[in-house]
Amino acid sequence: MEQIRTSTANATSIEKRREALFTHEETRYLRRKATGTFMVGLLTTLTALSVLILFIIVAYIVISGIGGIDLAFFIEAPKPVGEAGGGIAQAILGTFEMLIVAALIAIPIGVGTAVYMAEYAQGWLAGSVRFCLELLASLPSIVIGVFVWAVVVRTLGSFSGFAGSVALSFIMIPIIARSVEEILRLVPNSLREAGLALGVPRWRVILGVVIPTVLPGIVTGIVLSIARAAGETAPLLLSSLGNEFFNFDLSKPMAAIPLQIYNYASSPYDDWHKKAWAATLVLVVVVAIFSGAIRFTMRKFRYVR
Repeated sequence: MEQIRTSTANATSIEKRREALFTHEETRYLRRKATGTFMVGLLTTLTALSVLILFIIVAYIVISGIGGIDLAFFIEAPKPVGEAGGGIAQAILGTFEMLIVAALIAIPIGVGTAVYMAEYAQGWLAGSVRFCLELLASLPSIVIGVFVWAVVVRTLGSFSGFAGSVALSFIMIPIIARSVEEILRLVPNSLREAGLALGVPRWRVILGVVIPTVLPGIVTGIVLSIARAAGETAPLLLSSLGNEFFNFDLSKPMAAIPLQIYNYASSPYDDWHKKAWAATLVLVVVVAIFSGAIRFTMRKFRYVR
């Protein structure tokens, strides 16, 4: 009889421990599920907030600038001070001229540096160059403008579109170098080894295998650097200065869209304020279209390959 009671008590104790363990596990599961749901909701909210901020900025620019856009805005130079009408055609032209020259300077230097860092540089040298690039990328753009003014503008004796191009190239180089380096490191070493095993020189493996493999990513990095440089104002204030007339001579002061926005926004005239918003909208749309076109083209190119 005593054994039966003991067995019953043991069975009851085991059952209670099982129930307690089950309850504890169920509580932990519910707690983890609630925490996971909360984190997903928090991250979703933060993501929506970031997108909302961008939407608000773009929407405000569109609402404020759409009324100032007409045909004359794209084909005419600015009117004299205080006179309504005119456009920013000379600024659009100057922006494209300086960006083209800046790209011709920055792309070879940036891509060459990235290839060297990803394929050849080792040890302390690679770390030192990478640190210098990151420091250059984090410098305030006004510092670059002061440097270009001291070295280029004072040497040439005047503000110029070429000086503005040099300033923009200094902004583009670290962005291109760091982004392209990271992209090149994504190429599997097996592709490099396959080319080297065939007796192909290393430089030909890089040009014929490594770079074509990640070419869309390289172009995307270059486009991002151009988009960043296109919106810079401070370096151009100290290098190209600006111009109210059409100018194809890079040795003379040259207009740019950011400079035109700055001049219009700081003026006391309502018509110029309206044109400042319109110029801002044009700058945003040009960068967006350019980036979208490049990505679409590179996606088709990658598909063909």
